[in-house]
Amino acid sequence: MGNLSFVFFNQLDPIAFRLGSWPVYWYGLLIGLGMVTGYFLYTFEIKRKGMDAEKAFDLMFWSIIIGFVGARIYYVAFSWEQYSENILDVLAIWNGGIAIYGGIIAGAFTLIYLCRKYEYPIPLMTDMVAPALMAAQAIGRWGNFMNQEAFGGVVERSFLERMYLPEFVIQQMYIAGQYRHPTFLYESVWNLLGLIFLLVLRRKRHFLLEGDITLLYVIWYGVGRAYIEGMRTDSLYLGPFRVSQVLSLFLVASAVIIFIYRRKTNTKIRKYTDSDQLIKMKG
Repeated sequence: MGNLSFVFFNQLDPIAFRLGSWPVYWYGLLIGLGMVTGYFLYTFEIKRKGMDAEKAFDLMFWSIIIGFVGARIYYVAFSWEQYSENILDVLAIWNGGIAIYGGIIAGAFTLIYLCRKYEYPIPLMTDMVAPALMAAQAIGRWGNFMNQEAFGGVVERSFLERMYLPEFVIQQMYIAGQYRHPTFLYESVWNLLGLIFLLVLRRKRHFLLEGDITLLYVIWYGVGRAYIEGMRTDSLYLGPFRVSQVLSLFLVASAVIIFIYRRKTNTKIRKYTDSDQLIKMKG
């Protein structure tokens, strides 16, 4: 019982285990778990649509790789003072420091480029990627939890207790001598709800147009991120503005306009469910 008490009433070790002298961090494991979970959601839908899973894997693989690089570059670019005096720290990704928006932007451009190159349907592909990305984000935020990052302002311990949080979460939110808003958790739960919403909605026959799931992902995630970002104390800034908050609001507004415009002006766009078991990936 004493050992159990130690685990739950002390802050968690960011190192999961060691391979010899090489530490393996929870941060990387949880981000990896998120990616694997997202990949299985993606391939399940690919197969349900009757598409070639091996060819679809190439699109996802390169989008993830380049997206991960983009996420790091985005973070470093807006935190350059932190890395300018020791450039090798740029490689220390196990300490945290990747920005999801950088990953989304780089990954999206990669996916679009490859879809154009191989003549794959872009809206349909992004619709299948969006829920997978939401799942990866929901799980990956727990990597921030293990690193004690992506937290919010100061709160009383009683505030966290009223949320009925497990003791290990409360203790992990004790940072620099004060309890903090678990903004990582707010975003993780918001993403989980968004995942459920997208998965349920895309099964509604003849309701969503191809591309709508992507737009709804942008709207759902953007609204939550814009609000939660305002609570965080570790935001990336461009002048007086929180970069992710401004970008979220811009993307939400753009996605809403596109969503409405497409439905009012174009009746030739195929419904998402119309492609079930009909589309075959081109070789």
